[in-house]
Amino acid sequence: MAARLNPLDLYDVRSLLTDEERMVQDTVGRFVDEKVLPIIGDCFDQGRFPKELIPDVASLGLLGATIPEKYGCAGMNGVSYGLICQELERGDSGLRSFASVQSSLCMYPIYAYGNEEQKMHYLPKMAAGEVIGCFGLTEPHGGSDPANMKTHAKKDGSDWVINGAKMWITNGNIAQIAIVWAQTEDGIQGFIVPTDTKGFTAQEVHKKMSLRASVTSALFFDNVRVPDANRLPNVKGLKGPLGCLTQARYGITWGPIGAAQACLKEVLDYTQERILFGRPLAANQAVQLKMADMARRITTAQLLSLQLGRLKDAGKMEPTQVSLAKWNNCRTAIDIARECRDILGGAGITVEHSAIRHALNLESVITYEGTETVHQLVVGRELTGINAF
Repeated sequence: MAARLNPLDLYDVRSLLTDEERMVQDTVGRFVDEKVLPIIGDCFDQGRFPKELIPDVASLGLLGATIPEKYGCAGMNGVSYGLICQELERGDSGLRSFASVQSSLCMYPIYAYGNEEQKMHYLPKMAAGEVIGCFGLTEPHGGSDPANMKTHAKKDGSDWVINGAKMWITNGNIAQIAIVWAQTEDGIQGFIVPTDTKGFTAQEVHKKMSLRASVTSALFFDNVRVPDANRLPNVKGLKGPLGCLTQARYGITWGPIGAAQACLKEVLDYTQERILFGRPLAANQAVQLKMADMARRITTAQLLSLQLGRLKDAGKMEPTQVSLAKWNNCRTAIDIARECRDILGGAGITVEHSAIRHALNLESVITYEGTETVHQLVVGRELTGINAF
């Protein structure tokens, strides 16, 4: 019999990667297998973010991975960053969220919109994991309409005074700086706010049933004063934060592939060993049909994200293309995680298996960085030229 295909990569998408991209995937994959998977179920159960992994994540060059080496970063391409997200989320969405926020939502705006002094001051420390960032855009009254921003910054001499609140902020209570977007007389602008600034408060969100191995916070700004040197000078308007979100969403198209692969791998192993009615569960037609459909959807997601990455690296990626992949791949992963939980039966409801953890995490991933509905409407607008928001 000919060699079997890799059940998690039926189209041999790995063969389309460069040697360097494969090396990145293998390196992060080993880290996830050796350091993340042994502890992450307990972290999720305890509602604890594994901060002890930050030095390892930093030493592997996974923070700000695509930013040039002159700023202490790895200078990788977009596909490599995608593979990092895929492998980290194979471990847990919370760990990928940490790296995604640090890289795409905090380091990227400093790199893209900051001045040279800001870049040299912050980026090397952030790449080393010495300074953790959080991204303050979403507000308590609604996330899908960022233009309706209530947080404002007013000029006072050479300083800015910020008042307002942000909600659902990953890393909020472990961050040393916050990238805060606020309304000004010149439109929305971004500010680097040290979290020890007087008037800044972060309050951790508890009782979560999703992303339990991640820090989620509310941020409050009560006359928080920062110098003009902390303003990101090279962007004004919503295109600033939206540009960051496009970077982050790109990584999120890859992440759920890893979660889906983890669930399928677990079910493939489980159904070989679980004997029902005198034969392995894997010999059941209904189970094979379900797993075949999972493999089909994972393959589609892999090809979508790889082509998206190639477009990104060629400078041709459009936000609508990111929306299509984020919508498809998050929907794929959450459906697969739920189906795997079902196949696992009663065993599937404990964190001894990964399916329920991934399913619950993906409830957040399918919502944040643009809900499924918003991304569907983005694609619809592209098709018709009519904005239905």
